[in-house]
Amino acid sequence: MEPKIIVFTDVGDTIIDEGTEVREVSEGVVYHAKCIPGAKETMLELHRRGYTIAMVADGLVESFHNILGENGLLHIFSTEVISEALHSQKPAQDMFQTAMDRLGLTDADKRRVLMVGNNIERDVVGANRFGIRSVLLDWSPRYRYQPHNPEEIPEFRIHRPEELIELVESINKTINE
Repeated sequence: MEPKIIVFTDVGDTIIDEGTEVREVSEGVVYHAKCIPGAKETMLELHRRGYTIAMVADGLVESFHNILGENGLLHIFSTEVISEALHSQKPAQDMFQTAMDRLGLTDADKRRVLMVGNNIERDVVGANRFGIRSVLLDWSPRYRYQPHNPEEIPEFRIHRPEELIELVESINKTINE
């Protein structure tokens, strides 16, 4: 079996539309949120095609379980690295290393790993520093997408979640040639 791309993904404004979040004010836990248009279908399709998907996200464990469970996506993740549980946040390298370790990956596997996110300072910088491919989803109006330095330049940029399928398939072909 040929090796496949491994997708590390953020959640907020990468899969879930942060603008639809309903929170418990006292705890900050998100109880309800909707997916970005096309994100649920994209993630389910990548999972159906056999790609390993790992959640690498900053936030509260309970929030992610609530909103991903509600949207029928919790089962697609082979592992979850959540900042609350790890006591760290992206761009810290331990967020990415923990995902690698939990998936049994080595440094040689880094060429197969994509980090998909919406935040230049956390997702793109973290991936670039760690030596994995960075994919910026610039869907949300809530974030800055203009790089201020070379570390903030994503290797790939997509505008809609659906574009991720073609990107993953394309990269997967090139690593297996």
